[in-house]
Amino acid sequence: VCIYMLPTIPSLVFIDAATGKVVCRNGLLVVRDDPKGLEFPWGPKPFAEVVAGPLLRNNRQTTDSSTLEGSYVGVYFSAHWCPPCRSLTRVLVESYRKVKESGHKFEIVFVSADRSEDSFTQYFSEMPWLAVPYTDEARRSRLNRLYGIQGIPTLILLDTEGHMITRQGRVEVLNDPECRLFPWHPRPVLELSESNAVQLHEGPCLVLFVDAEEEGELEPAKELIQPIAEKIMAKYKAKDEETPLLFFVAGEDDMSDSLRDYTNLPEAAPLLTILDMSARAKYVKDVEEITPAVVEQFVSDFLAEKLKPEPI
Repeated sequence: VCIYMLPTIPSLVFIDAATGKVVCRNGLLVVRDDPKGLEFPWGPKPFAEVVAGPLLRNNRQTTDSSTLEGSYVGVYFSAHWCPPCRSLTRVLVESYRKVKESGHKFEIVFVSADRSEDSFTQYFSEMPWLAVPYTDEARRSRLNRLYGIQGIPTLILLDTEGHMITRQGRVEVLNDPECRLFPWHPRPVLELSESNAVQLHEGPCLVLFVDAEEEGELEPAKELIQPIAEKIMAKYKAKDEETPLLFFVAGEDDMSDSLRDYTNLPEAAPLLTILDMSARAKYVKDVEEITPAVVEQFVSDFLAEKLKPEPI
């Protein structure tokens, strides 16, 4: 049995019965936009096909989407009415400038979720990049469907061939203000912080809690689980599927304490856990010594649905 965790209800997910792969997570948008099923089976299409058409600049000039070819592209889902969006936009303007100045071919396409064209126009006037015309609601909706957008702000990063690099552009921009790690390829293991904690809600996450307070003390923990994380990422990338598990290490700080309190975890360290916030479930491996073999077996049992969840 394959269970798809849903962030809200009602939700409608289309699955290819032959392969078990998710065809479309935003089924409600699909049936709204294509009530006669003319685009059935509603599978994912290339970004270049979905975005095809004129794009706006804030000086009211237009350019064709074909000008994006050969560039890294950020697809920015945002709206003026959303305070976190406005905060991110201010940072993103600087990041956009720095990436362009570094010599990378980079463009951003704003996909508005504003509630009126006037709001869109006002908000877009602050942006130096491109936008899908507000009046082209069908194209905006198709882009939302393509990436399964569930909330804003969301920044999707695409490589020069239109393939997704990361859904976590927002986190990457905030964590790397100098854009030294652009184009922000996913790192196998992250150090839990306030800025990336939002990713705990993206799906199941392995979190290894360790006794570390000083900078650099988390490195041994990262090195312990990194080969396993890399193996999982490579396996699912080869199948053109999203990684089913994110990997974190957490030391002793306020962020870790808050997470332990919220999920009702013991104070032990080291402590190996898998947290699935959307399912409000946790899996805990409380052993004296955590070795690569222990982690690998824990991950394998989770993916095979052999572990019994505890409620969060």
